[in-house]
Order: sequence, then structure tokens, then C-alpha cells
Amino acid sequence: MSIPKTINLSRRKIISSTGKALKDFSMIDHGDKIMVCISGGKDSYTMLEMFIHFQKYGDIDFDFIVVNMDQKQPGFPTEVLPKYLSNLKVNFKIIEKDTYSIVKDKIPEGKTMCSLCSRLRRGTLYDEARELNCNKIALGHHMDDIIETYFLNLFFSGKMEAMPPKYLIDKRDLIVIRPLAYCKEEEIQEYSDLVKHPIIPCNLCGSQTNLQRKKIKALIKEWELIYPNRKAIIFRALQNISPSHMLDRNIFNFEDLQAVEDSNLFI
Repeated sequence: MSIPKTINLSRRKIISSTGKALKDFSMIDHGDKIMVCISGGKDSYTMLEMFIHFQKYGDIDFDFIVVNMDQKQPGFPTEVLPKYLSNLKVNFKIIEKDTYSIVKDKIPEGKTMCSLCSRLRRGTLYDEARELNCNKIALGHHMDDIIETYFLNLFFSGKMEAMPPKYLIDKRDLIVIRPLAYCKEEEIQEYSDLVKHPIIPCNLCGSQTNLQRKKIKALIKEWELIYPNRKAIIFRALQNISPSHMLDRNIFNFEDLQAVEDSNLFI
């Protein structure tokens, strides 16, 4: 059965951006076993489809297993992902761990839950990757996530730091990759809507209206309306850093910087 033109065009955009990111950052190597983390949101569904595509049509031989973490949130539809993944005929595993109760117990009412929730989830996924003999973990963060994280760190943490498309964890035994790093959220949303992914909302933190990330997202959206194409320019800037024009003495040696005596060398 042929794919409708609108879906095909939308899919091709994401395939192109994903393929470029995979190549630019050398995300996948021959023999890799990758744990593809899926939450039930538009980003992780789309990322999974990209793994299926590149395993079938790419020129690198790799394996992957899909993992979802059931955090025991009240009302979580436990039947959705197993049914969806079974229909795709992919290898998958559902991890059941009640991090929801821990977060609700530790975080006071009205405070942001994301930080603790993320740490608990990350630790569990790292342990599971080791159990499954995976050497890489794939997360579904996209271009907008990277830009928003940069501004969150800039405004609230005093750091020039974003989400790297590829990084080695502190224990140095696992590599985390973000294949959708070049994909725009609006394009992922459009594709997900077209193919009707069975979206599962995050009821733990999704109802928290005062999250700083939501404020940053709104701010960037406003900039984009006033000055079109701002996100693309900001993202380009993150790939075009001049250490000598910043103030970090750890990445540029200001102490040994000396003027050249013979100015004729540059004539």
C-alpha cells in the first residue's frame, strides 16, 4: 500500500535531518547494540521509526532493543506501548519501577518534579542498558530541546551548556546519542499528527504550569514571531563557538597569550 504524499514528504524531512545527525556526530557504528528509549510521546515514536528505517536501508549493521519505563503513574495506559511495539515487530522490554511514588514523596506540592524524576529514570535506564549488553542509549530530544536547554542553563544556571548530540556518561561505559538533534519540533509534531501515533501524556509533570522550560519555549516562540528564523541561527551558533572570544580560562589559555613582535609577518 502506497504512503500518502503528505506523510511521505513529512517523513523524508525527518529522515534527511536524522541521517545528517547520525553522520555528523558518528552516532552509530558497526556492531552496536542500542537501547532505544521510548516514552509514548511524539519524539520517541518518531525516533523509533528512524531506527527501523536506518537499520533496514542504512549501510551500518547494528541492533537495537526498545525500552519503556513504566513509572507507575496513576492512569498510565499500560496496554498501549506493548500493543504498538508488537505490531511493529520490534524487540522490546517494559521496565516497571515505581519512581512516581518516590517523586511525589520527596518533592513538595507545587515544586518542579522534573529534576528528580529525570535522575531516577536515567539511573534505571543506565542499569538496564548494562543488563541488556547495550553500548549506546538513544534519546528522542530534538533541536528545540537543545536550544531550550541552552537558554535554561544560561539564564538559571550560569552555564554555556546545551544537550550534546552524543556524549559519554560519567562511568564511561555507555554512550548516549540523540539522533533527532537536527529535527525541528514542529516537523516532528506534523509527522506524528499525520501518522496518528498513540500519544501517552506525562501526567506526572505535564500539569506543572510553571516549569521554566515552558517559559523559555514561549520566549523563543515570541522571538521567532518577531525575528523569523531565530531558532536556526541560535542552533548554528551552538556549532560555531570561538573559545578565544569567551571568558572561560579552562578552554582558552589567556595567560600565555602574547603579541607578535614582527608585525611584517601579517603584511
